Amino acid sequence: MKPVPNSFERKITLKASRSHVWRALVDAEAFGQWFGVALEGRRFIAGEWTQGQVTYPGYEHVLWNVLIERVEPQQLFSFRWHPYAVNPKVDYSQEPTTLVKFALADYEEGTLLKVSESGFAHIPDIRQKEAYYMDSRGWEEQLSRLEHYLAESAKARESRGA
Repeated sequence: MKPVPNSFERKITLKASRSHVWRALVDAEAFGQWFGVALEGRRFIAGEWTQGQVTYPGYEHVLWNVLIERVEPQQLFSFRWHPYAVNPKVDYSQEPTTLVKFALADYEEGTLLKVSESGFAHIPDIRQKEAYYMDSRGWEEQLSRLEHYLAESAKARESRGA
């Protein structure tokens, strides 16, 4: 049986300025809009936990809970969470977390965003493979949702003349 990798990375080139991508990542309400979690009135502050109810269809029973780790303006945003923690009958609080990092760089007419998640080697064996598979696939969809969110935000700004 092939071991589960400890980490993965996804990259996307976004047709948006670094400042707009940054806002979509670190403004909790904006993040919640594209990610699919209710974060109205919440803030992302390094060293603090943030939680909200997932709004993504099929996962509405999940409470999204992250520990904000680093907020380096327009460079890096990271948090810790319990990967694919979707079973309401399981207490994940005693399990190790994985680290999710968003790194931004200017790229041609937009922004290169790298998303990595690491720490799967420490997830309990019974959950490790599924957590890795679901998160590595899930980030592909989430980055597509972010890209759509940024495009819609740009259209809204244009229509307002901003």
